Amino acid sequence: MKLKYTDKSKLIATARGDVQADIVLTNAQILNVFTGEIRLGDIYVSDNAIAHVEYDNRDNVHGKEIIDVEKRYVIPGLIDAHMHIESTMLTPRNFTKAALPHGTTTIITDPHEAANVTGVRGVQYMHDSAEGLPMRHFVDIPSCVPSVLGLENSGAEFGVQEIETLASLDRVIGLAEVMDYLGVINGEARMMDIIAASEQRGLFIQGHAPSVSGRDLSAYICGGPRSCHESRSGAEGLEKLRAGLFVDARESSITKNVKDIWEAVKGSRYLDTLCLCTDDKEAEDVLVHGHMNEVVNAAISYGMNPIDAIRCASFNTAREVQIDNLGAIAPGHIADMLVVDTLDAIHPARVFYEGKQVASEGSLDVEILALVDPIELENTVFVDELSLSDFEIIAPIENGTIMMHGIEYHSPHSSLTTVSQFEMEVVDSRIVLPESFNFVAVVNRHKNNDGIALGIVKNFGMEGGALASTVSHDSHNLTIVYNNTQNALCAANALMHQGGGMSAVKDNEVLHTLDLPVFGLMSQLEAEALAIENRKMKEANRTLGMTEFVNPLMRITTLSLIVIPEAKMSDLGLVAVSSKEIKPLFIV
Repeated sequence: MKLKYTDKSKLIATARGDVQADIVLTNAQILNVFTGEIRLGDIYVSDNAIAHVEYDNRDNVHGKEIIDVEKRYVIPGLIDAHMHIESTMLTPRNFTKAALPHGTTTIITDPHEAANVTGVRGVQYMHDSAEGLPMRHFVDIPSCVPSVLGLENSGAEFGVQEIETLASLDRVIGLAEVMDYLGVINGEARMMDIIAASEQRGLFIQGHAPSVSGRDLSAYICGGPRSCHESRSGAEGLEKLRAGLFVDARESSITKNVKDIWEAVKGSRYLDTLCLCTDDKEAEDVLVHGHMNEVVNAAISYGMNPIDAIRCASFNTAREVQIDNLGAIAPGHIADMLVVDTLDAIHPARVFYEGKQVASEGSLDVEILALVDPIELENTVFVDELSLSDFEIIAPIENGTIMMHGIEYHSPHSSLTTVSQFEMEVVDSRIVLPESFNFVAVVNRHKNNDGIALGIVKNFGMEGGALASTVSHDSHNLTIVYNNTQNALCAANALMHQGGGMSAVKDNEVLHTLDLPVFGLMSQLEAEALAIENRKMKEANRTLGMTEFVNPLMRITTLSLIVIPEAKMSDLGLVAVSSKEIKPLFIV
């Protein structure tokens, strides 16, 4: 598809030279993503699009406004191939304020966090609150709400009807990451119907296939998805590239795959289907390091040619999501452009969105009003009063030892886990926690459901106390990791009436709470203020022994992510991801 021009007749007339351009960027070192060349030229812009690029006859530059960029480089605006705004904990407006000065002009956002809490209304909010912003928020409709039916309960359930309702929104362009990859591989009706409805609407089908290989990968691709951002190794990324998938190499705040993928694919003759994305990035990371420019800079630092890195974050991504006139400095393309001093490290001196300068030298040049939608004020934590007994695991024996299923983490640097069997000591029917073990509770916080599941986890990284969070991918139930019931209750109660967020407790006293009243996922604070609160929350986590983590906040948020192998905890119990079954707590 093509993005709409403000005035196509005027654009054509400007291209002919019959009408003056609205602005002309002159003396520009222009990156051509079609040929890989960098040539000195002038860029003529009419309203929101590029009318003409002149390389040869440059003596008679004419336009309503002429901007001499003094032989700086001009490159396409950067596009994030896959991200969740909710992971920044910022609202869409505040995210735009933070990321735009770094050169991100388009994002492909999957609001499945909001969808899991408030359903269709949440997606509509994420879409509508970005209306009129100087950044293009393309929305993919969440495909898996809940992520895997029957293994967890969320605040909504999406099927064909929800897909068809949301497909009519202006900036919806795709079906978001199809996380139930086993459902696709096995041809299960639910996922096949959702994909079919999306294809009938002409939507791009975004994939999610961690560790899927061989015939299973082929089956997944035949099912409809055309991309994947979940390649955890170079070999995995190369296999998917060879199979024809768009590979979105990820550089998030916690998971960094660009280096390994680049090392594996750098010998390939063609890189047309290699793209870049952030997936999950926190607000402070955006403020300090940047957004998509940081991903591009990382790729360059790993040895990728700057021209290729920029192409992967612009032109390639536009083609992935089937947009024909975005991601290039060329006639007929939307005028999203960055002026940069060097291609070795992208730090925009000027940011143009649809032909208008919107940021320069790290600051906004346009006002983004702080508007509050009424839905932001709703409390989405529907949990009845909890008691100590809700967090107590009662063994089926009074004293002795018993075998239990539990979650075991591989390392502090990975969200990968295994289902393990542990021999646990029992005294007075209570489990005695050995060193390196914690209890975990998942409390359903959505309407009309009061389910609670309890379990044990090894190598979570917390030495004592309790952590609680309503940011708990993907159903975002209230998750608590704890060493005793008193700390668990204290941590849970700290979040019950403030609309959700994160809390840390030690010796039955709250160390810090991070308030996230918007769906229990996002703050109404701007990035600078939120970053301060994030730092306080991280420090509270480290007080509980979580000192080995780059970002200790991310540990609890993925404990319930039942689409990442192999063991996760939901409100229904311990989930074995690959077999799609719920394991009994006790092995008797």
